[in-house]
Amino acid sequence: MNKNLRRLLEPGTRLYFFFLVIFAGIEFIFNIKLAVAEITIVALLFIYSVIINRRRRRDFQAYIESVTADVEAAKSDTLVNFPLPMVAFRLDNTAIVWGNSFFSEIFPKKKFHFDTCLSDLVPGFKSKWLTEGKVQYPELIEANGRRYRVYGNIVRGEAETNRDFMGISYWLDVTEYEQIKEEYENSRPIVALILFDNLDEISKNQPERVKTRLQNEISEKVESWCADMGAIVCHNEKDRYTVIFEERHYRKLVEEKFSLMDSVHEVVSPSGIHASVSIGIGRDGSSFEENYNFAALSTEMALSRGGDQTVIKNRFNFEFFGGRGAEIETRTKVKSRVMASALSELMKSSGQVFVMGHKFGDMDSVGSAAGLCCIARKLGCKPFIVIDEKNSAAESLIEKLRTASEYRDAIISPQEAMMRADRNTFLIIVDTNRPEQVEDQSLLMSCNRVAVIDHHRRAASYIQNAALTFLEPYASSVCELVCELVQELAEQSDILKVEADAMLSGIVMDTKNFTLRTGERTFDAAAFLNRAGADTVTVKKILQNDMDDTVARYKILQQVRRYRDNIAVAVIEEPQERIVAAQAADEMLNIVGIQASIVIYPTENGGVAISARSIGDVNVQLLLEELGGGGNKSAAGVQIDDISLREGVNKLFAAIDKYFKE
Repeated sequence: MNKNLRRLLEPGTRLYFFFLVIFAGIEFIFNIKLAVAEITIVALLFIYSVIINRRRRRDFQAYIESVTADVEAAKSDTLVNFPLPMVAFRLDNTAIVWGNSFFSEIFPKKKFHFDTCLSDLVPGFKSKWLTEGKVQYPELIEANGRRYRVYGNIVRGEAETNRDFMGISYWLDVTEYEQIKEEYENSRPIVALILFDNLDEISKNQPERVKTRLQNEISEKVESWCADMGAIVCHNEKDRYTVIFEERHYRKLVEEKFSLMDSVHEVVSPSGIHASVSIGIGRDGSSFEENYNFAALSTEMALSRGGDQTVIKNRFNFEFFGGRGAEIETRTKVKSRVMASALSELMKSSGQVFVMGHKFGDMDSVGSAAGLCCIARKLGCKPFIVIDEKNSAAESLIEKLRTASEYRDAIISPQEAMMRADRNTFLIIVDTNRPEQVEDQSLLMSCNRVAVIDHHRRAASYIQNAALTFLEPYASSVCELVCELVQELAEQSDILKVEADAMLSGIVMDTKNFTLRTGERTFDAAAFLNRAGADTVTVKKILQNDMDDTVARYKILQQVRRYRDNIAVAVIEEPQERIVAAQAADEMLNIVGIQASIVIYPTENGGVAISARSIGDVNVQLLLEELGGGGNKSAAGVQIDDISLREGVNKLFAAIDKYFKE
């Protein structure tokens, strides 16, 4: 339809006038005088209509202009009398364009000039947050003793000649809120459990008055440490304390690195043994009960790592302080007997027993697995050793075990173990306590009943909810621990000669021929195994290396360099066998003046591996924990994925520097 015709047919005066003109034209045929009169009247009506419409349009425009003026006035009044401090500024240099009176009151001693910038009033203030699309300044602003949360947005001038963008910000006074928030955070409770580690050792064979004096000296140290914190101190038992204090004192304790540990070392028994304490701290819990549970878990963690250290547990992770001294031996025959009893009950109620060590299983993990197979066989259970033979450092020992009929079908792969596993399977993890280091994590997750037997310090990530945990970080090897269990649960006649050889091989390897980490219990275990048929010559043959490994080890020794005078570091540019690198690290300790040795080399999957050993005061476990590794004071290792050798060396040196700095 024609647009003009459609507009003509719309209801309105135009349509009416159209028909009036048509009728007047028809009237000309019949009566000219009447037609002229009608045309005159229609013309007058049309003129009147035009005048009235123009007047209405003029009145409406005036009304619109008055309303617009009122809106502009309201906008202007809102800016001037806005109840919060407000300031407009240029985005390029933060020069103040305009600010209301409330903003001026924030800086009463400042006089605003045409070139005053916000960065002059607030050092470090930038407008980048607005250009990034944010509506809130990333930090609180302090001015004249008050704290402000700043919000804002970007505006642009409406004039055609002004295309500059400006920032406009609104300052909200949050001083009282922040003070209440800080007081809430500072007053949150922290629970600390303090354990006198070696009370029995330092008071052994001492008269009662000496024991009392030592306990009183420790109590004085604890009370003195807590004196400035307004803490609640409860002496629960002769060697245990419970301390409750507020969060506001925590930062100072961290800065002092929990000085209580050092002050307690000043307490010395008549026999020359220094006292030590372990501190377990629980914080950031939702209740006193949760903080106490965190503290109890931290104390257990500290003891499992050798004692003489502080462990802090919050909702997310653990933090460690201290722990550089020698492990504190607290094991007794009673504990071994209790563990043996619990282990026998678990085995008797199981249909089959799987024993699994860490990845790249060594003599200690395989030897201890053989000892546990002896116990399982004695108790009427079907035992299996789960190991990836293609990636093992104990091939010679595995071949030796297979010469016995009992082990021909007892050594299986992780895949076969997954096929055999059922609800009555009992899985024993040996020589590691970290889930990511076991031979097969899927098998660990699929078994309902798990036991852990290990001699490494417990790491922040560890196997939880185990039915039995026998973790002694001061022991020379897992074979030593298993040997004590064997003594409780089996007779010498039950032990196969190959099993005795296997356990002795693990002890010899981890103690470096009885030169490192040996104690009275180590030699007791070796003597028991000797009586059970272990032969040192056979063990020597099991531990022998082939010609290629020997040559590779001495090539590593040619790359040794000193770092910080007492650390020997060998950086190897080609992938190495793990056992060869570990043996090279052992050899490096024979250098005069060397307290720790480290071998770092690339792996075939694009990462680096580090093997570390120590015979001095350097705790290589703490050193490599910084890189995600673990172990114990004298032997530790780590594998870092997706990193170049150069980056790995830089990380290693940074960790060494940090260790000595602390």
